[in-house]
Amino acid sequence: MIRIFFVSLLIGSISLAQEPKAKHAPTKLAPEVIAALEAHPGLVYASYGQREVQLDLWRPKNVRQPLPAIICIHGGGWYKGERSSMANLAQALAAKGFVTATISYRLSGEAKFPAAIQDCKAAVRFLRDNAAKFGIHADAVGVTGLSAGGHLAALLTTSGGVKELEGDGGHVDQSSAVQAGIAMGAQSDLESTRIGELSSNPDDPFYRTFLGDSQAKVPQTYALASPRHHLDKSDPPLLFMTGELDDASTHADETRADLAKLGIPTDLTVIPQAPHAFLGQQRAFDTCVSACDAFFSQHLKKRP
Repeated sequence: MIRIFFVSLLIGSISLAQEPKAKHAPTKLAPEVIAALEAHPGLVYASYGQREVQLDLWRPKNVRQPLPAIICIHGGGWYKGERSSMANLAQALAAKGFVTATISYRLSGEAKFPAAIQDCKAAVRFLRDNAAKFGIHADAVGVTGLSAGGHLAALLTTSGGVKELEGDGGHVDQSSAVQAGIAMGAQSDLESTRIGELSSNPDDPFYRTFLGDSQAKVPQTYALASPRHHLDKSDPPLLFMTGELDDASTHADETRADLAKLGIPTDLTVIPQAPHAFLGQQRAFDTCVSACDAFFSQHLKKRP
């Protein structure tokens, strides 16, 4: 079933791999929401020689019991973006009773795929290794992200146990598998004809930069980077969310059909009149927070 939240917004469409031009989304949180959270900024979660990768973490104050965790992954076409663009979402979800983290990851100008997803998996392992320190329910970790971050969230959700994507970011004794995922404005099938055509353009700044060449030249790399390619019965619930004005490919129709055949809970939330970068619009943002809270509460908070 497709759930549609009716939100009245007068906004324009933004292309799939773009994020808001501002470094920080113009959405606002009530001061009391932020005041109710404890913040742990600039935590190093992975190291590659002298290169350190950081995350920012939030947790409700004065809550003693372990809470489910949610990792929030920023977008930017895999070649730009900052974790600060997901701070409002992470804080809003922390206020709903989660430990949340926004993560930086190595962008394609620094390191090609699979570096970005290896960082995401390293972040999951870091949270599990530090579950006692930050009050995390280690068996209840979720992920979400927007645009390129949505693709990485979907890939993280579907690629549990894929050794080629683990990397050597540390905490290798911990699992990088997540228990629920929400992919927002995301591409979930990198082996599609559409992406093949886009990547065939010599000036393509997204897929060729991220994956090293066109789909025709390195099909095995596109397969490895494709969330749909990794689907199996062990995958956790995966929700897709998109703005109505975004490209129809973000609906993940074929991927959701495959998930349904495997018996894995999946759904599509469409935010009417919302653009690709809907987190930058207040009412769409508020709707997103409510939908994320409902989904993650259902699939993470009820875990034993």
